[in-house]
Amino acid sequence: MTAQDSATRPSRIAVTAPASTGAGTSQHGSARHGSAQHSSRRAGTVMAALGVTAFSLTFPSTAWGLEGIGPWSFVALRCVLSAVIAGGALLALRVPLPARRHWAGLTVVAAGVVIGFPLLTTLALQTSTTAHAAVVVGLLPLTTAVFSVLRTGARPSRGFWAAALAGAAAVIAFTVQQSGGALSTADLYLFASLLICAAGYTEGGRLAREMPGWQVIGWALVLCLPLAVAGAAVALQYEPFQLTGHSTAGLLYAAIGSQFLGLVVWYRGMAAIGVPKASQLQLAQPLLTLVWSVFLLGEHLTPAAPLTAAAVLVCIAVTQRARG
Repeated sequence: MTAQDSATRPSRIAVTAPASTGAGTSQHGSARHGSAQHSSRRAGTVMAALGVTAFSLTFPSTAWGLEGIGPWSFVALRCVLSAVIAGGALLALRVPLPARRHWAGLTVVAAGVVIGFPLLTTLALQTSTTAHAAVVVGLLPLTTAVFSVLRTGARPSRGFWAAALAGAAAVIAFTVQQSGGALSTADLYLFASLLICAAGYTEGGRLAREMPGWQVIGWALVLCLPLAVAGAAVALQYEPFQLTGHSTAGLLYAAIGSQFLGLVVWYRGMAAIGVPKASQLQLAQPLLTLVWSVFLLGEHLTPAAPLTAAAVLVCIAVTQRARG
């Protein structure tokens, strides 16, 4: 080996080593990025599932509230309470006003999720059982997925759509079996609520990608506060208002647990895993509501309920694994 070889050999080693180290760093960085994405999706699924659990108690709590409070008063008061809480949080944390481009979307969320869905379902529950209302609203996941395709340009796979349609078919079959195939005024209220709520969910999920989910529902609630205060002032003059244990608990849960906290985790989950997949977790909501109805309202489950539950859970598993 010559002196020149000895001089250049360490140089080759020095040049080669950093290149190898850089490749290793890149691989580790990609692995960490993939792990972070997986953790984010898993956390998003948990958040969306918590939202569904919170929503599943909405109908039983509304039934409790209607024991002492009129339907229009109930909806207006739950909006006032949740808007005051949301506004207080936004004010305490000094959250700036949303950008001008966000207000149109927030108006859709307010109309669909804060006012439309609660009002229509509350009117339906005057003449419908919580069990019947729950299974009709079980069509909400499919409705939301359709709105998501139209509004956000999402393109779920064929496997996703097949599972979603199968889940919807199971819910429809359960509904028909429960109602004897007849549609009532309550059913019309419920079907209308599906459309308006799906629009609100889709727009809220889109906004939650640009701003925190709790701010989406927070600003939507604040936007409705003047209308809710005026509505409560008028409705309370014409409807019964009696604060019993059930009506008070129902009103508080509907305002805080369902309309604020439930929507906070729901929109956060939708932002993480996407509107179509999050919406399919709601296939479990009717069955959860039936369980709460048994324990809280004394309603009885039919033999078809466990079979429907099994079919729905299978559909949920498929939609969560489907691409898109």
